[in-house]
Amino acid sequence: MTPPIVKRYLIAFEKYKWIGLASFGLVVAGSTLLAVQPEPARKFVANGTLAYTSPPVSFSATGSEIQQKGLALSKEVLTQDKIIEAVAEKVNVKPKKIGKNLSVSVPEVGMDGQLSAGAITIKYLDTEPKRAQQIVFALMQAMVQLSGDINSGRLQKIIDKIEERLPKVSQELQEAEKKLEQYDKIERPAILAAENGSLLSSITSSQNQQRQIKLAVSGIDAQIRSLQQRLGLSAQQAYTSSALSADPIIANLRSQIYQVESQMEILRKDLRPTHPNMVQLRRQKEAYERLLQERAAEVVGGGGNAAPLPNVSGVRAQSNLDPARQQLANQLVALQTQRETLQRQLIDLVQEQARLQRDYALIPNKQLERSRLVQQVGLKKAVYDQMQAKLADAQTAEAETVSTLAITQPPVVIPQPTSSQSIPVTLGIGGFLGLLIGGGVIFLLGSLEGTFKTKEDIRNALKQREVLLLAELPIMSVEEPDEELVPVVLWSESPYMEILEKFRSNLRRVGGRKVKVVLITSTGSLEGKTTSAYNLGIASARAGKRTLIIETDLRSPSRCESLNVNLDPDANVEPLRYYGSSECIRLVPDVENLYIVPSPGPLRQSAAVLESSELRRLMEDAKERFDLVILDTTPLGLSNDALLIHPYSDGMIMVTRPNYTQENILSEAIDELVESEMGLLGAVINGADINLSIEEPISRYEEDSEIIHPEEYSGVHRN
Repeated sequence: MTPPIVKRYLIAFEKYKWIGLASFGLVVAGSTLLAVQPEPARKFVANGTLAYTSPPVSFSATGSEIQQKGLALSKEVLTQDKIIEAVAEKVNVKPKKIGKNLSVSVPEVGMDGQLSAGAITIKYLDTEPKRAQQIVFALMQAMVQLSGDINSGRLQKIIDKIEERLPKVSQELQEAEKKLEQYDKIERPAILAAENGSLLSSITSSQNQQRQIKLAVSGIDAQIRSLQQRLGLSAQQAYTSSALSADPIIANLRSQIYQVESQMEILRKDLRPTHPNMVQLRRQKEAYERLLQERAAEVVGGGGNAAPLPNVSGVRAQSNLDPARQQLANQLVALQTQRETLQRQLIDLVQEQARLQRDYALIPNKQLERSRLVQQVGLKKAVYDQMQAKLADAQTAEAETVSTLAITQPPVVIPQPTSSQSIPVTLGIGGFLGLLIGGGVIFLLGSLEGTFKTKEDIRNALKQREVLLLAELPIMSVEEPDEELVPVVLWSESPYMEILEKFRSNLRRVGGRKVKVVLITSTGSLEGKTTSAYNLGIASARAGKRTLIIETDLRSPSRCESLNVNLDPDANVEPLRYYGSSECIRLVPDVENLYIVPSPGPLRQSAAVLESSELRRLMEDAKERFDLVILDTTPLGLSNDALLIHPYSDGMIMVTRPNYTQENILSEAIDELVESEMGLLGAVINGADINLSIEEPISRYEEDSEIIHPEEYSGVHRN
């Protein structure tokens, strides 16, 4: 059996053989031109060697590091355009020519970063030995100069980078030191006081003073209570009474009032209250009392020289302290003043203690903050010192940085051996390459088509998507085929009937008795869906089943003449009346139990007809009257008519064909049908290359003389 890849290649060869022959001819022609070329001129190779060197003495780490980096010059760096152009200008040769004939090999760098043993070898091929020697020598000098320039440039970049960053690092160090200094000015005394114990001593001293003041206040409170009990006055009242009693004016007015009252008391026994003397004495008393109130108000108000006293009532009663009680009142006022003074001192000590305790509680945070600032200063100082040291080291390395390359072997010219080419060998190689290239072009063009080439390709694609393969129908052909007809098997003894019967039985086995209406479609035209539908109907009718084929592809003309059935010429005039009449069902004369409803197409409004009530009634009537109804519909890739007619069916069959079915279109169609649950029963591979032994001829019509022979197949598969 021929392998699938060979089948695909033979199919592609049949289609693209002229392109392959053209490719073969071009390669052979090119090899012929190459074979007849004249013998090239003699060439010379100039060889030179460069070795890595290092300075004899190195005092700086930066210089040693740069020299070490200079030991790893790549081929791209040594042969850059700048070097080639400079040498080309010097020797008056085009840069492209130098680059084409130049060969440079450098030692490889190992996984550990170390160079392998060896030197840099420079080779140049030219027809003139002297010019080759000059070019190699100029290249070696340019490479030595380039190495020195690279090392100097690396060192200068280091110095420039350090000098660029140094002012910023210095500024950051100064800012860190300034922050530490400002912090010490504010918080350092408190931290030192906490560290030497003076802060804790101040808190203890404040607490002792508070206790002493509280004891003193307790003693003063006892004295104040004793004096208040003896006087019957509060401290404020005692102060007011003492002030009023000590005033001489108030004392004089009290004396005069007392004298007037004495006279009134004496005269009250002899004179009436209305007597002029009595009236005069009352007026004097009222005047004295008014003066007494005014003077008391002056004393209480302070008169601008002393603090005012609370408003008093009963001036005479509060200003009658005798000297002894006045002395006690003065003592009471003095004790009250002393008590208030001590209480104020106690409040101040409490506030001071709270402040000292807050400062003492914040000492750890202040110490941590100062430690952080000190650490920042240290880090900035370390970075600054490192950069200063690196700058000094880099400046020292300026005197040590030289080229890491040196010329160890001047260029030596060696003649290049010439080889004469053999014309037969060249033509033979060209012919072999032409066969390979031509065959490869044919295979590539066949692969880029995007269609299934063999039945094995389609079978694998269906297997990947878990779609059942119902049948592989062989190639069927007729002598002098008519494009309007499709190949059908009408002879009951045809060897094709066995394959068609297998197709029918597989469909019955998969669908069961519930599947009575089967929709047959494909992804594109010329894949043989009508051929599969007709032959499935013939196989079903031969099995004794009443079978009806309904052509629902209203976008194409009917193929019913392939079954020896003539189409009604007026069917496409009024298609709805055509489907509404029972005369649309026609008997196939050559096959018993087989009927067909020819398509009145092509119709412009095919969708309206497919969705009409007349076609729906026809479908319902056919499902009741026939054992199997086969719907031959439009390909899915051309329209959605198959989806419109699908609700009338119990399942769908997808027809495929090698060299016609597109891979991506079939995959998308199957995925959509499976996701939409459209009831995909399986697929059919039409036009498969199956060998059959045919002993008897196969006639398209029993009464016709046309013979179908598989080996004479010319690819007639319509729809």
